[in-house]
Amino acid sequence: MSKNAKRGCLIAAIVIIIVAVIIIASISGTYNKMITYEENVKEKWSQVENVYQRRYDLIPNLVETVKGYAEHEQETFKAVTEARAKAGGTFNISEEVLNDPAMFQKFQQAQSSLGGALQRLMVVMERYPDLKANQNFLSLQDQLEGTENRIAVERKRFNQAARQFNTFIKKFPQVMLANMFGFSEKQYFKSTEGAEEAPKVEF
Repeated sequence: MSKNAKRGCLIAAIVIIIVAVIIIASISGTYNKMITYEENVKEKWSQVENVYQRRYDLIPNLVETVKGYAEHEQETFKAVTEARAKAGGTFNISEEVLNDPAMFQKFQQAQSSLGGALQRLMVVMERYPDLKANQNFLSLQDQLEGTENRIAVERKRFNQAARQFNTFIKKFPQVMLANMFGFSEKQYFKSTEGAEEAPKVEF
């Protein structure tokens, strides 16, 4: 092989190596960005679960306090208790809920049902002025109101993180790598009628 041929082969090999390094670096950078965005979605999801768990934990104390003033409102208490039980079951699901529309909808429906049952309880409490003077009840009211506001905030943050991730993995050429590495679209919280504001807790 002539000197020129050897030099040509060497240059070609160097070019191939450089191109390969650039491609690998690009794939690595894109993959790492997908991981970062996905972890951000998971972190925001964790915050959503935390605030829903906080509301879930407040309910027994709220119901017990109210029972002392409105024992005959058994139907309302039953509705709240049943909705709480259904919502509690959704906390045991894995992070796969983020990729599964049916599971995500089940989670959202359970939480919405619980929110609706709580609103009905709050409306019933309007009939009991003595309850409004109970310090324990007033404290629970403040905590619940703060939690409902926090739920709205954390859901919004989750949706923003999910949108950032989904937008990134759907763009070319990321979409090819996303499919190759098993990254899939995350679900969003969707508004239900009247859900643009946190439920009002008024007594």
